[in-house]
Amino acid sequence: MTQGPFQPEHFAREDEGPDKAFYDWPRLVAHIDDGARAALAQCLAETLPPTGAVLDLMASFHSHFPEAGGRTTFGLGLNAEEMAQNVQLAGGVVADVNAGPALPFRDGVFDAAVLSVSIQYATRPIDLFRETARVLKPAAPFVVAYADRMFPTKAIRLWRAISMDDRACLIAIYFREAGGFTEPLVRDLSSGAGDELRAVIARRL
Repeated sequence: MTQGPFQPEHFAREDEGPDKAFYDWPRLVAHIDDGARAALAQCLAETLPPTGAVLDLMASFHSHFPEAGGRTTFGLGLNAEEMAQNVQLAGGVVADVNAGPALPFRDGVFDAAVLSVSIQYATRPIDLFRETARVLKPAAPFVVAYADRMFPTKAIRLWRAISMDDRACLIAIYFREAGGFTEPLVRDLSSGAGDELRAVIARRL
């Protein structure tokens, strides 16, 4: 699998043990503070279509979606219990996108995709973005949100070495290298009083 201009060491982690084992214990907690959650929900309310099927990639206990709307959200993550207790998911499938980034969905079935506060753990991000493009409908948005929190032993080396602003540039490179997306836009969702939060957004061509 190709990872564009990057070297394997960029995606190395302190803990190279199986991700499934690390995430086997359910963490039924929010991974960002209340202000960041509200800001992300507002961003998604403004970006996602009001109805349709949404893919929540690397899903967990919280999806951070706005409450209103007629969307049906399907999760793909590593912990079945977390997804089962996520009240915003209509269903979910357990899959390790680092072990195999191929998504178990047909081409062009989703109206949007969201990857919230987990991109730092992706070791094959360009392959994952390419697969996401495949399962999205034309013009469907893909929102990649990230904060200044992480499990440091599972975050890739490159992510830990760069600033919050540079991380937006990194995600933009993922979009460009994957192909199939419009030029990504960056939104700073930080309130100044809590977690730093950014969103990088592109649409399926």
